[in-house]
Amino acid sequence: MKKDLISIKDLTSKEIEELFNLTDRLKKNKLKFSKALAGKTLALIFQKPSNRTRVSFEVGMYQLGGNAIYLAPGEINLGVRESIKDVAKTLSRYIDGVVLRTFEHKNVMEFANSATVPVINGLSDFSHPCQGIADVYTIREKLKKLKGVTLAYVGDGNNVCNSLLFACAKIGINMNVGAPKGYEPEPLVLKDAKDFAKAKKSDINLFNDPIEALKGADVIYTDVWASMGQEEEAAERKKIFRDFQVNARLASLAKNNALIMHCLPAHRGEEITDEVLDGPNSVVFDQAENRMHVQKAILIKLLS
Repeated sequence: MKKDLISIKDLTSKEIEELFNLTDRLKKNKLKFSKALAGKTLALIFQKPSNRTRVSFEVGMYQLGGNAIYLAPGEINLGVRESIKDVAKTLSRYIDGVVLRTFEHKNVMEFANSATVPVINGLSDFSHPCQGIADVYTIREKLKKLKGVTLAYVGDGNNVCNSLLFACAKIGINMNVGAPKGYEPEPLVLKDAKDFAKAKKSDINLFNDPIEALKGADVIYTDVWASMGQEEEAAERKKIFRDFQVNARLASLAKNNALIMHCLPAHRGEEITDEVLDGPNSVVFDQAENRMHVQKAILIKLLS
């Protein structure tokens, strides 16, 4: 049976650890895996613009000996020119895997249910699993441990926050979410994350005060206040999230030398300041690089 990557919620702790171990090997010896996916083709179907997701998957497939085909929004017009079901069934006859980057999570679910090849969620309004896995891998790489680590996420309870909640809970990292009232993660996501964390003897906490969220944190993480598709809310969100900006003052409330993380793209001067993003504790561009390495491990696991 084929396996998809739709949400980190669907992965076991063991599967995440296996991805980490394979990523270690990929980073140490790139040439060893240069033919791992020889003859394989990956389709990239994007309804949203992308920098890191597209380039990291295309380069990753090339480094593994495979091929990637990028299908821009206007080329397929998924669900309009042709039904999602028909696109999934047709492409399954041509290619070996699909990365789908879409607005609505239900589109990923429908595509995966109809496709007979592995489907990877490249981003939806609910989940960004490749980002979450790469982020936790980066923490492991930098701190040399996961047990006892506390990550403080400050900002909107969005798709990245959801994926971090599942990833941290599955792997045993404590996670504090600091979000304004009305912008917290969905209650069901928090409940599931807390259940997973309980099995790993770690904690998931929600605060409406960023100061409380940052206490004792080893890692400070933030994301844009208005995601793609929320542009009309941007001005209002700037007012609501003003006190949640990760600046030098706020960052100083965490542990000394706490890692600074951001999934990018960043709106400098809004959710994070230049001083922090470009500071000595920032691992933002390391985590961006690790997207490619982790995704190569995911591709090997699903396509080989």
